[in-house]
Order: sequence, then C-alpha cells, then structure tokens
Amino acid sequence: MTEIDTKKEIEKLLRFLGNAGCRADLAPDRADGMLRLTHPEGRAANFPRPVVVDAASRGLLVDRNGLVAPTLEARSFLRRQRAAREEAMLDQHRMIEIGFLIEGETAEPVRVNAAESPLSQFARMKDKSGAPWFPDEALAAGERLARDFHFAGLQPKITPSYEPRLGDRVKAAPGAGVELKDNVVAARLRVARALTTIGPELSGVALDVCCFEKGLETVERERQWPARSAKLMLKTALLALERHYRVGKQR
Repeated sequence: MTEIDTKKEIEKLLRFLGNAGCRADLAPDRADGMLRLTHPEGRAANFPRPVVVDAASRGLLVDRNGLVAPTLEARSFLRRQRAAREEAMLDQHRMIEIGFLIEGETAEPVRVNAAESPLSQFARMKDKSGAPWFPDEALAAGERLARDFHFAGLQPKITPSYEPRLGDRVKAAPGAGVELKDNVVAARLRVARALTTIGPELSGVALDVCCFEKGLETVERERQWPARSAKLMLKTALLALERHYRVGKQR
C-alpha cells in the first residue's frame, strides 16, 4: 500500500471514529486481518489492523482500555488531507511553473500558475504578417513586474493614482507594527523603479493588465481610450519595461 493509499485509509478511519471514538474488538487477529470498531451510535465497521496500528504510530489515535479515540493531531491530519484534495482538484485547471524573483545576483524561486497568467492570452496575438504582436521578452518583462507586485503585497495598498506605497512597514493591529522582510521591501523597490522608469503615461496600463489582470476592453472603457488602443499602449509599456530590466541587468 502506497503512502497516499495509507493516508486515505487512515482518513476513513478517523472520520468513522468521530469525536467520541469507538469500541474496538481487541481480540487476537482475525483470519482476514481486520479490526472491528463499534461506534456509540451503533454503527460498526471493519478496518485493516495495520491501518489502525499505523494511525496510532503517527499519534493520530489512542487506545483507552478498548476505546479507540482520535487525538488533537487527528484534526490537523484531516485538515491537511482535505487541503491536499483541494490542491489536486485545482491542479487539474492550472499549470504550475517555477518562476524567479531576481534580486541582485540572487534568484528566489516562486510558484507561478501559467494557466492564469495575466499575459498568457496575449502570447497568441498576431500582427498582420502573422508574427507575434507581443515579443516574448516583452511578455516576460510583464510577468516579472506581476511577480514582484504580488510578492510585495502591493495590491491592497495602491493609491487612486496607481502608485504603490513603498513604506517599510504594513498596517497591523492598533499599536503594533509588522516589519516587512528584506526581500519584500526589495520587491517593492523594484516595482517602484520599474514604474518610474517607464513613466506615468505607460505605468497605468502596465499595472492594470499585468498586476490587476484587467482585460484590454476594460482598460479602454475605464480610461476612455479609443477601441483597440489599449493593445498598442500595452505593447509600448511592455517594451519599455523590458528595456528597463535589460539595462538594469547590464549595469
């Protein structure tokens, strides 16, 4: 039995036990290797003895004079199992890749859902000649801005002028302060430098699409731009962003 199968069997056992626990038939092993548990409500079920022994060895249940009861750790185990199932279900609709947050000469790996990338849809756009409308380098620059933006936790702290707040503290409970980690502060500074470099005319559309994940039509409507103009403005912004990152890397 694999570890996954074992955890599934232990989960079934713990759910059957409930909070009250069950009476167990502690007689010598039956021929079928099963252990019979009887719930206080009268329900009964058979479980493989090795599964019960394994659960006990993990600290998930305890035997109190024939009453098999779950421990506090059992609740955490069940929560982890539920979270694992939800994660597996979500993985059917996403494509997880490892991206990197670049800081100086170091790169910190981060999980990125490529299927939900705000710019993935633009990779399929073509110009009249059939060439990609957005160069790969420009899209990569937009993805880098988005990773820094979300890693820095800037989304709930954007002012009406779409400029990120770059303080070294975040608001917490009254009378308390939460220090930001150095890598978070560095990510905020990288976002600020990038937006400053590409200028106020282009930073807004870059934030809207890359970071707030707005569609082009939404951007045009909110900014009262002509139809199909956002695509050109976004391309210009991403090219300027790519140039900023490239020049910064060469220094």
